[in-house]
Amino acid sequence: MSLPPPRAPRRAPRRAPRRASRRAPVLAAVVAALLPALVGPVPAARAAWWQPTPAPARDGTWPLLPRPRVVEGFDPPAVRWGAGHRGVDLAGSPGAPVRAALPGRVSFAGTVAGRGVVVVDHGGVRTTYQPVAARVEVGRQVGRGEVVGVLRRGGSHCLAAACLHWGLRSGESYLDPLVLVGGGPVRLLPLAV
Repeated sequence: MSLPPPRAPRRAPRRAPRRASRRAPVLAAVVAALLPALVGPVPAARAAWWQPTPAPARDGTWPLLPRPRVVEGFDPPAVRWGAGHRGVDLAGSPGAPVRAALPGRVSFAGTVAGRGVVVVDHGGVRTTYQPVAARVEVGRQVGRGEVVGVLRRGGSHCLAAACLHWGLRSGESYLDPLVLVGGGPVRLLPLAV
């Protein structure tokens, strides 16, 4: 008994190529119009939301002495809720005195997420210092360079070393605190003719 010869595999009948639908341009226009409403605005450039407000004159002092090394600089996120570095990290050692960069009033001294934090309000802007063990109480007036706490190792961005995370805020906007000591972003001014 012999087996029948193998059959060739069946192929689907070929279809004629589809012509572009007349509705495609209309559908594309509708999607293009609705997409921004669905996903929100797309930032045009990195940190476009960040409006650098002029800080108080560059008459601040470094919060750690002698002048510390900047371990990580200010890197604002592309959008308010995005990842970034909203201050600067300054190299230090545990127990080092942390000083107010400008005169002001202590508006917070306590723990946030397990880290000691001190906030000094300078009238229009405020500086933040963490991780610190506070040596001041809320409501106290402090002078430029006055000790507000001591640097702690726990909660530092720089484990196994210690560093101070120093921030500057105006309202809800984060600014580069290095502008207080003559650093920060470079701004070019037009030549006077």
